[in-house]
Amino acid sequence: MKKAEGKNGAKGWLIALGVFVGLVLIAGIAYAWDVAANQDKIPRAVSVNGVDISAMDRTAAVEKLEDELAGVETEPVTVTSGDLHTELVPSESGLALDNQRAVDNIEEPSLNPFTRLYSFFRSTRDIPVETNVDETQLQPALERVKKDLSTDPVDGMLELNKGELKVTDPKLGQTVDAGSLHNAVTDNWLASEGVDVDPEEVEPAINDAAIEAMRTGDAAKALDNPITLKAKNNVTATLNKPEISQFTSIEKKEGKLKLAVDANRAQELLAERSEGADVPGVNAKISFNGNEKQVTPSENGEIIDWEPTMKDFDKRVTGDDREWDATYKPDPAEFTTEDAKKATFNDTVGEFTTEGYSAASGKNIELVAQQVNGAVVNPGETFSLNGYTGPRGTAQGYVESGIIIDGHSGSAVGGGISQFATTLYNAAYFAGMEDTAHTPHSYYISRYPAGREATVYEGAIDLQFTNTFNTPVRIETDFGGGKITVRLKGTKTVDVESVNNGRWAKTEPQPMSVPGGDCSPSSGAPGFTTSDTRIIKDLGGKELSRETTTTVYDPQPIVRCG
Repeated sequence: MKKAEGKNGAKGWLIALGVFVGLVLIAGIAYAWDVAANQDKIPRAVSVNGVDISAMDRTAAVEKLEDELAGVETEPVTVTSGDLHTELVPSESGLALDNQRAVDNIEEPSLNPFTRLYSFFRSTRDIPVETNVDETQLQPALERVKKDLSTDPVDGMLELNKGELKVTDPKLGQTVDAGSLHNAVTDNWLASEGVDVDPEEVEPAINDAAIEAMRTGDAAKALDNPITLKAKNNVTATLNKPEISQFTSIEKKEGKLKLAVDANRAQELLAERSEGADVPGVNAKISFNGNEKQVTPSENGEIIDWEPTMKDFDKRVTGDDREWDATYKPDPAEFTTEDAKKATFNDTVGEFTTEGYSAASGKNIELVAQQVNGAVVNPGETFSLNGYTGPRGTAQGYVESGIIIDGHSGSAVGGGISQFATTLYNAAYFAGMEDTAHTPHSYYISRYPAGREATVYEGAIDLQFTNTFNTPVRIETDFGGGKITVRLKGTKTVDVESVNNGRWAKTEPQPMSVPGGDCSPSSGAPGFTTSDTRIIKDLGGKELSRETTTTVYDPQPIVRCG
């Protein structure tokens, strides 16, 4: 029994050994066949950019990749950074597939039998496609993409208005790192989800910190306390927040917030609140009592000297020294008592005569001429006809006379005064006086020089001229013989020439009907535009000034009565 059992055990062992050797032999044969069958081919479970080329001949694998991936180089690729996105076309950006290199770089199948066996069961391994990069094309494309994925930051602002500060919040900008963008595009341009690049924040120059620094710094210093200028005569000029905000502002300068101070505007505000602080010099004045000259003495004054007073004012606005004393300077009279005593009225500096008026108009002209006769216009003074004569009504002896109203004849108390105004205007014109205010008639009156005449109306239209010379003039009038003459007497220093520049832009009169028994029919007259040039020269012939005044006359209507 024991012998038989020994023989059976040995026999089983030999069978097992035989099976094992058989299996090894089969495995060896299978391994040898697999190695021989797949030599120079792609390993199993391999894809390139999602295209399965497992166990394929390498040439066929390249052909399959070219077929499967055809057109991807011309498909736009989305590049995203934060909330921004743009596109680029690979073929236009220097990016091209290199399928051959992708296949060549795949390793040969492993000779390790266990690795080869495992390849039958493992999941597919995807290998990125190889890319050829033309940097000369890619760089310009990436610069454009970077620009599309970038936004400029927006500076904040702090504004000062009526003493209050208004904040405009800054906004961050965005950009992308050039190196990161390059790598992301070249590595991931074939990814189905596109290319994603991390954005980088760009801080604005005027950020929250800059705004807060200004708000709690110079802006607060400027507004927190009043600015006070102490002047003479118990005058104090104080500027509070609303006024301070009128001459201060916050501006951007060199990427920073700066407090700007308009010292000129501040000076205006201080001057407005310094009434009574100045005692200006007073010129001497000449008047006449009959033919006796009387002199009102001049007085020297004292006024604020604003230049030293406002020195370093911008520093004062943001500093602690916000109360200071005004600096003064003398303000001497320009026309002194001595000048007045020496003044003479021997020269006729300007003269003019007009004629042709009705008896009633002549009465009014004579009255106003008597009032104005002897009036002295001292240096720097402005003569006002309405202001000098006062009311010109029946209480003052003026009578009703003819006037032109709405293009036709009419009447009013004081009619004819405009003829005196025209005569005075021309006398002042030729004396070289400054034309302060004059109004020509709406319709041309032929007895006056075109473009060189004036009308007046009590309380509404005035004739004014200013004596800009350093010597006084006296107005003298002569009335009689159907004429009115006005001359300005003083010291002659200039010659005046008048040049009329013709008439143009004529307009034709239109008919109008006037009811009533006082109507006077007329054939009308055309309107036109004209201009006059006044040339002022010194007595040696040197031109001092040249001024042209343009006047537009309306057409006088054709008046039909009834």
